[in-house]
Amino acid sequence: MIYSRALKAAEFVEDIFAEAETGIFLGTGLGGSVDFMRVIESVPYSEIPHFPISTVESHAGEMIFGEISGKKVIVMKGRFHLYEGYTADQVSFPVRLMQVLGVKNLIVTNSSGGLNLSFKPGDLMVIEDHINLTGENPLVGVNDENLGPRFPDMSRTYDKGLRDLVFAAGEELGIE
Repeated sequence: MIYSRALKAAEFVEDIFAEAETGIFLGTGLGGSVDFMRVIESVPYSEIPHFPISTVESHAGEMIFGEISGKKVIVMKGRFHLYEGYTADQVSFPVRLMQVLGVKNLIVTNSSGGLNLSFKPGDLMVIEDHINLTGENPLVGVNDENLGPRFPDMSRTYDKGLRDLVFAAGEELGIE
């Protein structure tokens, strides 16, 4: 079911969005700018079949295809949340679409609170693991092997090599 919806959405955008290996979700505070990339084409979420519509005011609701340093990327300006009334299937649908389009790396940005008292507003963090406390799971229901195994390996979900690249880039830019 999810796979067939993702295929239909992919058919709609695949002529616009040439092959991209990396997908980027711009979260709160970052969705207003795509100055870091060369924008080739954009499509409002409302035009993509089966795509939810973001109701968060600061989320523009656009899927953008472009290039960053010569690499083709798909950028999502805004995303969807369980608190907006969407299901886990709907919230994860853009990831499924990117999977069908051939995206291999996913970068997700967001604004977040934290319990570490040494963190200050505006600090940058790289996530290496998480615990799902929502009680929701996008893997519930009939498993579709087209999207992967029933229980995917979560031991390397946050790729160490990519995290190391982020830290090296931060160090080069003087960002802790």
